[in-house]
Amino acid sequence: MNSEFSIAVHSLVLLAHRSDRMATSDTIADNVCTHPARVRKVLGILRKQGFVSTREGIGGGYILSCDPEETNLAQVYRAVSMGTLKPGWCSGDPEKVCIIASTVQNVMDDMFQEAELHLEQYWEKWTIADVLRKICSVHKCKETK
Repeated sequence: MNSEFSIAVHSLVLLAHRSDRMATSDTIADNVCTHPARVRKVLGILRKQGFVSTREGIGGGYILSCDPEETNLAQVYRAVSMGTLKPGWCSGDPEKVCIIASTVQNVMDDMFQEAELHLEQYWEKWTIADVLRKICSVHKCKETK
């Protein structure tokens, strides 16, 4: 899995918490603890998928455009990280004579696909609002500001 998923969830939860205000990529990046360019890349994907809206210029930024109660983490995962569970490199070579070397790559591909389906099913159980509630239960805060 790549870090874009964590950045996306963190950003969406932050925007849900700030539901009445826009946030700049600098503000979000400071909260996420990463570079604003990485945040803009991820938020660009989320914008194209309808999770966030943007407004340019002074007072502009990003604002949540999805319902945090209805948006589950599987939807976010599909938007920014689908297919990243499998490593970019797998051992083995289908051209080898050895039954292990010639087959392990296909077997592992199937296993990664199945694991990703299970992961998606798990993420479907969690919404952006659930993550915000969990955070606020730790810090005894209101869910939105």
